Amino acid sequence: MDLNDLKSDEGSRFTRKRKGQGIATGNGKTGGRGHKGQKSRSGGKVARGFEGGQMPLIRRVPKRGFTPLKDNDFQVVNLDKLNGFADGSNVDAAALYEAGYVRNAVDTIKLLAGGELTAKKLTVSVTAASASAVAKVEAAGGSVKQSAKA
Repeated sequence: MDLNDLKSDEGSRFTRKRKGQGIATGNGKTGGRGHKGQKSRSGGKVARGFEGGQMPLIRRVPKRGFTPLKDNDFQVVNLDKLNGFADGSNVDAAALYEAGYVRNAVDTIKLLAGGELTAKKLTVSVTAASASAVAKVEAAGGSVKQSAKA
């Protein structure tokens, strides 16, 4: 094969339509834009949401609700995940991140009472914890430290 034998695939290249090149081309005179009006003009566009002067839908519909500035969006960890840690270990945000149970070690983490905790003395440091989760950890001989970061 030589360089002069190379060809692009069939249908991969095509010539653009040349507008306004006379009636015989099929794209002459109005150039495919119909007749008159703002949309037929060069640069003739209407703003997004403009409804011809009628009160736009976005302004007709009443506003509802609000977005709170401070959204307590916790990363949730259930008790059964803590079974993967060794007895007597210190479980904090960094340890949970290393184990792959949270997205990152910076955001808030909440411990929930999902699942069962096998008897282990764990020291768990999280941002928040449910009362039932704290009770289960303490029943297993461990402790829960909560930091009020949220």
